Amino acid sequence: MALCGKGIQVIMNRKKEYDMLKSQMPENRASYLKCSSNDITKIWLVERIDDKEQRMAPKGTVFIPISQFPLKKVRKDCTYLSTPAMKIPDTMQNIHSCENWLPRRVMSAWHIAGILHVLEGWSVHECGDDMMDPEKAWSAAIRHGFVPLTKA
Repeated sequence: MALCGKGIQVIMNRKKEYDMLKSQMPENRASYLKCSSNDITKIWLVERIDDKEQRMAPKGTVFIPISQFPLKKVRKDCTYLSTPAMKIPDTMQNIHSCENWLPRRVMSAWHIAGILHVLEGWSVHECGDDMMDPEKAWSAAIRHGFVPLTKA
Protein backbone atom coordinates (compact mmCIF):
# COMPACT_ATOMS: atom_id res chain seq x y z
CA MET A 1 0.00 0.00 0.00
CA ALA A 2 2.83 2.38 0.84
CA LEU A 3 4.43 1.98 -2.60
CA CYS A 4 1.13 2.62 -4.37
CA GLY A 5 0.66 5.67 -2.14
CA LYS A 6 3.91 7.05 -3.56
CA GLY A 7 2.73 6.51 -7.14
CA ILE A 8 4.78 3.36 -7.76
CA GLN A 9 3.24 0.68 -9.99
CA VAL A 10 2.98 -2.63 -8.11
CA ILE A 11 2.30 -5.88 -9.96
CA MET A 12 1.00 -8.86 -8.00
CA ASN A 13 0.74 -12.36 -9.41
CA ARG A 14 -1.54 -13.91 -6.79
CA LYS A 15 -5.18 -12.99 -7.49
CA LYS A 16 -6.48 -13.77 -3.99
CA GLU A 17 -3.90 -11.51 -2.30
CA TYR A 18 -4.44 -8.84 -4.95
CA ASP A 19 -8.22 -8.79 -4.36
CA MET A 20 -7.75 -8.59 -0.59
CA LEU A 21 -5.23 -5.74 -0.80
CA LYS A 22 -7.16 -3.78 -3.43
CA SER A 23 -10.34 -3.92 -1.33
CA GLN A 24 -8.47 -2.24 1.56
CA MET A 25 -6.91 0.55 -0.52
CA PRO A 26 -8.21 4.04 -1.12
CA GLU A 27 -9.26 4.47 -4.77
CA ASN A 28 -6.45 6.94 -5.55
CA ARG A 29 -3.85 4.31 -4.55
CA ALA A 30 -5.60 1.29 -6.05
CA SER A 31 -4.95 2.51 -9.59
CA TYR A 32 -1.24 1.74 -9.07
CA LEU A 33 -1.96 -1.89 -8.13
CA LYS A 34 -2.17 -4.45 -10.93
CA CYS A 35 -2.71 -8.20 -11.02
CA SER A 36 -0.95 -10.00 -13.84
CA SER A 37 0.86 -13.25 -14.45
CA ASN A 38 2.09 -12.05 -17.85
CA ASP A 39 4.21 -9.07 -16.82
CA ILE A 40 7.88 -9.86 -16.30
CA THR A 41 9.42 -7.64 -13.66
CA LYS A 42 13.07 -7.44 -12.65
CA ILE A 43 12.51 -6.30 -9.05
CA TRP A 44 10.66 -8.69 -6.78
CA LEU A 45 9.57 -7.71 -3.25
CA VAL A 46 8.95 -11.04 -1.57
CA GLU A 47 8.00 -12.39 1.82
CA ARG A 48 7.88 -16.13 1.24
CA ILE A 49 8.96 -17.57 -2.09
CA ASP A 50 9.72 -21.15 -3.00
CA ASP A 51 12.36 -22.49 -5.37
CA LYS A 52 9.85 -22.96 -8.20
CA GLU A 53 8.71 -19.32 -8.03
CA GLN A 54 12.31 -18.08 -7.98
CA ARG A 55 13.09 -20.07 -11.11
CA MET A 56 10.27 -18.25 -12.93
CA ALA A 57 12.05 -14.91 -12.50
CA PRO A 58 13.98 -13.58 -15.49
CA LYS A 59 17.77 -13.55 -15.45
CA GLY A 60 19.09 -10.52 -13.56
CA THR A 61 16.11 -10.24 -11.21
CA VAL A 62 16.70 -8.49 -7.88
CA PHE A 63 14.99 -10.21 -4.95
CA ILE A 64 14.23 -7.89 -2.05
CA PRO A 65 12.92 -9.65 1.07
CA ILE A 66 10.30 -7.89 3.14
CA SER A 67 10.37 -10.56 5.82
CA GLN A 68 12.56 -10.81 8.87
CA PHE A 69 14.36 -13.86 7.53
CA PRO A 70 16.71 -13.99 4.53
CA LEU A 71 15.72 -15.70 1.31
CA LYS A 72 17.17 -19.01 0.22
CA LYS A 73 19.50 -18.20 -2.69
CA VAL A 74 18.41 -20.48 -5.51
CA ARG A 75 19.71 -18.55 -8.53
CA LYS A 76 23.28 -17.53 -9.36
CA ASP A 77 22.13 -15.19 -12.14
CA CYS A 78 20.00 -13.06 -9.79
CA THR A 79 20.77 -10.65 -6.95
CA TYR A 80 19.55 -11.23 -3.40
CA LEU A 81 19.41 -8.25 -1.07
CA SER A 82 19.60 -8.36 2.70
CA THR A 83 16.57 -8.46 4.96
CA PRO A 84 15.57 -4.92 6.06
CA ALA A 85 18.40 -3.84 8.37
CA MET A 86 20.70 -0.95 9.31
CA LYS A 87 24.11 -0.48 10.89
CA ILE A 88 23.79 0.53 14.52
CA PRO A 89 25.33 3.77 15.83
CA ASP A 90 28.92 3.61 17.11
CA THR A 91 27.67 5.01 20.43
CA MET A 92 25.66 1.83 21.13
CA GLN A 93 27.73 -0.48 23.29
CA ASN A 94 27.61 -4.23 23.97
CA ILE A 95 25.52 -4.94 20.89
CA HIS A 96 27.25 -7.17 18.40
CA SER A 97 24.72 -9.12 16.37
CA CYS A 98 21.06 -9.89 16.83
CA GLU A 99 20.67 -12.25 13.89
CA ASN A 100 23.26 -14.74 12.75
CA TRP A 101 22.60 -13.95 9.06
CA LEU A 102 23.52 -10.27 9.42
CA PRO A 103 27.03 -8.84 9.82
CA ARG A 104 28.29 -7.65 13.20
CA ARG A 105 26.80 -4.35 14.40
CA VAL A 106 23.95 -4.66 11.90
CA MET A 107 20.45 -4.98 13.29
CA SER A 108 17.14 -5.95 11.69
CA ALA A 109 14.52 -3.28 11.09
CA TRP A 110 12.24 -5.02 13.60
CA HIS A 111 14.73 -4.64 16.45
CA ILE A 112 15.52 -1.06 15.45
CA ALA A 113 11.81 -0.24 15.51
CA GLY A 114 11.60 -1.41 19.12
CA ILE A 115 14.56 0.76 20.11
CA LEU A 116 13.10 3.78 18.30
CA HIS A 117 9.76 3.38 20.06
CA VAL A 118 11.56 3.68 23.40
CA LEU A 119 13.92 6.50 22.37
CA GLU A 120 11.11 8.56 20.83
CA GLY A 121 8.52 7.77 23.50
CA TRP A 122 6.05 6.45 20.94
CA SER A 123 3.07 4.67 22.45
CA VAL A 124 1.50 3.43 19.21
CA HIS A 125 1.65 -0.34 18.74
CA GLU A 126 2.24 -1.46 15.18
CA CYS A 127 0.67 -4.77 14.34
CA GLY A 128 -0.18 -6.31 10.96
CA ASP A 129 -1.34 -3.61 8.55
CA ASP A 130 -1.62 -1.05 11.37
CA MET A 131 1.57 0.91 10.78
CA MET A 132 2.74 4.41 11.62
CA ASP A 133 4.23 6.77 9.05
CA PRO A 134 7.32 5.06 7.52
CA GLU A 135 8.93 8.45 6.81
CA LYS A 136 8.65 9.37 10.50
CA ALA A 137 10.32 6.10 11.52
CA TRP A 138 13.05 6.49 8.86
CA SER A 139 13.84 10.05 9.97
CA ALA A 140 14.01 8.98 13.61
CA ALA A 141 16.38 6.11 12.76
CA ILE A 142 18.73 8.44 10.88
CA ARG A 143 18.52 11.07 13.62
CA HIS A 144 19.54 8.48 16.23
CA GLY A 145 22.57 7.40 14.20
CA PHE A 146 21.36 4.25 12.46
CA VAL A 147 22.95 3.99 9.01
CA PRO A 148 21.38 2.42 5.90
CA LEU A 149 23.19 -0.57 4.44
CA THR A 150 24.81 0.26 1.12
CA LYS A 151 25.22 -3.28 -0.17
CA ALA A 152 23.63 -6.67 0.26
